[in-house]
Amino acid sequence: EANLNANTGRPFSWFKDNNSLLIKTISKDKQALIDTKTAIPTGPTISVSEAGKKAQNRTYQDLLKNKTDEHNFEQLTLSELYKVDLNGNKTSWMKSDMYRTISFSPDGNYIMVTTIEKPFSYLVTYRRFPSKTNIYNTNADLISTVLQVPLIEDLPKGFMSVRKGKRNLSWRGDKAATIVWAEALDEGDAAKEVPYRDQIFQFDAPFKGNGTPLVKTVGRFSRIDWGNNNTAIAYDYWWNTRNTKAYVFNPSNTNIEPDIIWDRNYQDRYSDPGNFVTKRNKFGVYTLDIVDGNAYLIGDGFSKKGKFPFIDEINLSTKETKRLYQSNLTDKVEDISYALDMNKGEVLVRIESKNEYPNYYVRNIKNKKGLVPLTQFENPFKSIQDVHKEVIKYNREDGLELSGILYLPTNYKEGKKYPMIMWAYPREYKDKNTAGQSTSNSNQFTYPSYGSPIFWVTKGYVVLNNASFPIVGEGEEQPNDSFRTQLVANAKAAIDAVDALGYIDRNRVAVGGHSYGAFMVANLLAHSNLFAAGIARSGAYNRTLTPFGFQSEERSYWEAPEVYYNMSPFMHADKMKTPLLLIHGEADNNSGTYPLQSERYFNALKGLGAPVRLVMLPKESHGYRARESVLHLLWEQDQWLEKYVKNKPDTTPSLNSANKTFKD
Repeated sequence: EANLNANTGRPFSWFKDNNSLLIKTISKDKQALIDTKTAIPTGPTISVSEAGKKAQNRTYQDLLKNKTDEHNFEQLTLSELYKVDLNGNKTSWMKSDMYRTISFSPDGNYIMVTTIEKPFSYLVTYRRFPSKTNIYNTNADLISTVLQVPLIEDLPKGFMSVRKGKRNLSWRGDKAATIVWAEALDEGDAAKEVPYRDQIFQFDAPFKGNGTPLVKTVGRFSRIDWGNNNTAIAYDYWWNTRNTKAYVFNPSNTNIEPDIIWDRNYQDRYSDPGNFVTKRNKFGVYTLDIVDGNAYLIGDGFSKKGKFPFIDEINLSTKETKRLYQSNLTDKVEDISYALDMNKGEVLVRIESKNEYPNYYVRNIKNKKGLVPLTQFENPFKSIQDVHKEVIKYNREDGLELSGILYLPTNYKEGKKYPMIMWAYPREYKDKNTAGQSTSNSNQFTYPSYGSPIFWVTKGYVVLNNASFPIVGEGEEQPNDSFRTQLVANAKAAIDAVDALGYIDRNRVAVGGHSYGAFMVANLLAHSNLFAAGIARSGAYNRTLTPFGFQSEERSYWEAPEVYYNMSPFMHADKMKTPLLLIHGEADNNSGTYPLQSERYFNALKGLGAPVRLVMLPKESHGYRARESVLHLLWEQDQWLEKYVKNKPDTTPSLNSANKTFKD
């Protein structure tokens, strides 16, 4: 019998001989947990900030708060390591410690073990607590300590800032036992201007010294696809410009200059070259599938015409590509899930349509014979399989092309005006070209998840789902500098487009969203007259409570106070007169969306006389799981929509007259 401890990750790994497991079990040294609700404090909780030492961190939930939390955290992370054979015989492998990650070398002869160290922090998550990484052989003999990381509370400001020293330690996939890592060349400070941000190093057993440099990256290092002795592909990215690069380099000869095979905007879906095909090597590790200097790419194939996945062959020296296959399905959607055997031309594909549940097939791109079906899943949502569904495209007032997936009611009658539900989520871009791209497809299977608005087509509503809500900031301008203006422009363009089709009563339109989408809803109701009601789930409404950045905003409150103020619905609660349903999980641990956000926003709205209802779901986190919670969620939303949208009297003065979009 073994009580596995999965509190810090996967609790077991196979030894390479496949005859035994290395497991993490609950420690025999574990002490009883302290009930935080009944425990008597042993003294005050003290936090200290030293003059001049900045610690600008994002807002995290569920951090340690006191000595009791420290005690409980330590007990929950303490584990012992055992070796267990196939007959269940267990032998001690390593004593009790706070083990975080365990990773075998590709040949199985070495094991990388990372442990959590003290002191703990009340400011950052456990992944930034001190840690130590040791390398052991299979007999648990210490070979080398390869990394010791101190407590990291004071990273330089910015999304692209990282800590100094070794980071991202991993095993090189094409070698028996070689460790690879990255080190910042800008001291981890994104604000510093340097020609290269990171350098990648490696060393072999016995894992001593400073390592051998492999390649430098212009942006922040992301990952490496390993191929063989002469070929590997490194990737970097830079958030501020949305740029990513891929470098082909020779790991055995660093005198050969790396070749950048693409340098692109990673938000540009239309030009995405795809991902390289990998296959298992002799160690059982996935590495690049390379034949005579050629590799393979599988891409989504998005374009203005739709989604047509492809497989390309690319020569890694000349960068020339040859298209081996591209889907030509126009009444269905195909996804290339996995390359089974490129020599034979066999790939695993998934095919679906708006009424056909996704099923898997083997497609041969060489002999081009018929598909070999692997699954025969039936449509479990037949009650909505005949619903009219289409992707509509329309322009914002500044010419930016937008899109959304439009559903008509199951009982739709031509000429009748219906209420509409719009559901969306804002996304930030640095150029209009990528912001205007659409990846929606009317042939995609209609799968209504618990949080979907699609259910309401059965209740007589038009639904505009996944409506485009780009927030664009080009050049020196940041997207959020004009957040409210663009938000309202997106909403008005969507309503105008559906209204022009003759489907809706534009005086009976609701808007809904989850998380940052909820933040969008509150802003739209506060700053426009476009909607009859709103539904905001698990959102944040006061940005001063997330003062060191949120979502895609890097600037702090003190750098851009007007941005934080203008974007916070809480600051404009006095303008809110439209009925708003607020829903939040009581145990929400998502960064920035404390349950307090909904509670305080509700109190402000109630105090100012706004029509608002707050629903707090017990034991629920950022998403909702319990059957009782989901059913109640659906009931709450339905009651709200029936009362304030569908059955809103037609004689009510328009809330969204075309000549008064913005509130005064």
